[in-house]
Amino acid sequence: MRILINRNCPEIQLVGLTVGPFEEGKEYDVTYWIASELERAGIARFREEELLDTRKLDKILWKEKVQHVRQISHLQADFYPRLRRFLNRLKKTANNSPERNAEYRKAEGVAKDIVNIRLRKIVALASSPEQTDQTLNDLAKEERTLYNQLYTIINEWKANITKQTNEP
Repeated sequence: MRILINRNCPEIQLVGLTVGPFEEGKEYDVTYWIASELERAGIARFREEELLDTRKLDKILWKEKVQHVRQISHLQADFYPRLRRFLNRLKKTANNSPERNAEYRKAEGVAKDIVNIRLRKIVALASSPEQTDQTLNDLAKEERTLYNQLYTIINEWKANITKQTNEP
């Protein structure tokens, strides 16, 4: 996770882990939980492009809808963890106002639509001849795992269907 440091911070010693020192105005790559703690302490903030919002989700959904069933648009490898964090942030504030609740419900619906469209495309890709690395690099990490498992299952099933047997 990419963060931008708000103020200087000395090295922090944790059990089995050292983070920092951090210099104000610089960007660092850290794990999500460290980024969250630094943000909570006011030391850092997430880079805007790292965070999802409803506008970005709408754009992802639109891209998926306009493409052919065997074309899949690029998603960052960590898209789904980022999506879960975004929806959790919205859900925490959803009870504060009807507008926030509506935003959460809309984002949740768009997220489900993205997942369903991409799932159909992954099944179609896994049912086809093996895909190129270029296509597979467009999949998020979880999608790539799903594709590999489906591809194996489907091809084993096809092989068993066409297997010659000695039965009459």
